Amino acid sequence: MTRQIGDRKMVNVLDYLEQSAEKYPDKTAFADEKNSCTWKELKERADKIGSALAGQVQQGVPIAVWMEKGVDAVATFMGIVSAGCFYVMLDVTQPRQRIAQILETLEQPLVITNIKEEKKLDSLRMAGNPEKGFQVLDLQELEHAAVSRETLDNIRRRMTDTAPLYGIFTSGSTGVPKGVVVSHRSVIDFINYFTENFHITDADVIGNQAPFDFDVSVKDIYSTLKTGATMQIIPKRAFSFPTQLLDYLCERQVTTLIWAVSALCIVSELNGFTYKVPETVNKVLFSGEVMPVRHFNIWRSYLPDAMYVNLYGPTEITCNCTYYIIDREFCPGEVIPIGRPFQNEKVFLLDDKDKLVEAPGVRGEICVGGTALSLGYYNNPEQTQKAFVQNPLNAHYLEKIYRTGDLGYYNEQGELCYATRKDFQIKHMGHRIELGEIEAAMERVEQIQRVCCLFDEASSKLIAFYEGDVQKREIVRVLRTQLPTFMIPNIFCSRQRLPITKNGKIDREALRKSYQEEQG
Repeated sequence: MTRQIGDRKMVNVLDYLEQSAEKYPDKTAFADEKNSCTWKELKERADKIGSALAGQVQQGVPIAVWMEKGVDAVATFMGIVSAGCFYVMLDVTQPRQRIAQILETLEQPLVITNIKEEKKLDSLRMAGNPEKGFQVLDLQELEHAAVSRETLDNIRRRMTDTAPLYGIFTSGSTGVPKGVVVSHRSVIDFINYFTENFHITDADVIGNQAPFDFDVSVKDIYSTLKTGATMQIIPKRAFSFPTQLLDYLCERQVTTLIWAVSALCIVSELNGFTYKVPETVNKVLFSGEVMPVRHFNIWRSYLPDAMYVNLYGPTEITCNCTYYIIDREFCPGEVIPIGRPFQNEKVFLLDDKDKLVEAPGVRGEICVGGTALSLGYYNNPEQTQKAFVQNPLNAHYLEKIYRTGDLGYYNEQGELCYATRKDFQIKHMGHRIELGEIEAAMERVEQIQRVCCLFDEASSKLIAFYEGDVQKREIVRVLRTQLPTFMIPNIFCSRQRLPITKNGKIDREALRKSYQEEQG
């Protein structure tokens, strides 16, 4: 679906950039800890980078970006798009082997960097294969290029809204990362509704938490581009020190947080609000994991007038497919719904026999259709065909849907709720158990801050990891009022802090590994 811009249809996200640069040329568009740029400057940088790249690459190919997240990265993204290509952000902290796998999947693309340190650059060069076209380009040199308006205009005329805009690599079940490719059309459709639904405007200051190779950042970047807001890129280290984080939010007068759940929990868990409350924040949107009600209630107690939104959706469907604007009170152990589909997205549940699930309380796999669907996995037709399939409810015409692998159900109010991952369902003592149900029950224990349950197949034991000063006997006492005996964990492991992945989710593999090491 496309939207009107004046008397023409929007088919390219560069329309966002041009519109904001025209309306707010001297306003700060993006800022990080050290640098900032106005809308006019961002447009000029994009034109230079795009002109430099246009003579080196074919339209539609991926170009990798290897740098820390910041203003330079955003300018590079827009330059790559100006050249008619799509960008893939690489995490500079990732192991060389993973970078090598991604570069191989992308068929040895050009890589743009602003990093000057030779030791780091040598590591990057060793990950690629120059004989197949791999080449490292310096951002500063690209920005010396003269702008070729004719070249850039010709590229734009040839582009359609189905052209790829970005690629994001997620973990693959085979051990090889999967690159999700998302089109201009999907982002334009989603972001127009996203900014409308949550009243994001040019008056907002968006505080970016997510890494740029994680799709939560797509909402930050393109909400900013669409509305002419300002995006403040928060340094990663601030999320280890709540006082620094809260200082940053206050100093930069941030209004809008679109964060992973774990990032919000860091503030509430460490009593950050007793130090300072960021009074300018009026929108708090979260996703990635189930939000513990205890932490949500802490946020709401200090910022009672803010809008709180629970967002749900995997990378494969362009950020999110459902949302719930929280409009009532919740107690620990209760489930905050994931709500209703975004406009122009079809979200429904299928049971094990591919029949539609509509009755309250009955679980089914969450499936998604509509413009928001990504273009699939880059260079991976087999995995694409497994995940993006014909809607089994429609035998009459082509209708692709994405099967998320998540289980959901409708509550008594008809709101969609997330239950658990299909692969978090386990068989224990002859019973089928969903680990998320145990985690929800443990959250009712007052002293528990966060919890994660795993199943150790070797010993056939349920293991509960948790943060909080509470003894096993007290946890078991509460669980006995909530769960049947076969669902009560066999082992309880107290941790000062549950490990978090770079994308802000509880790191289940790290917990499993630590447990195995403890067992010898």
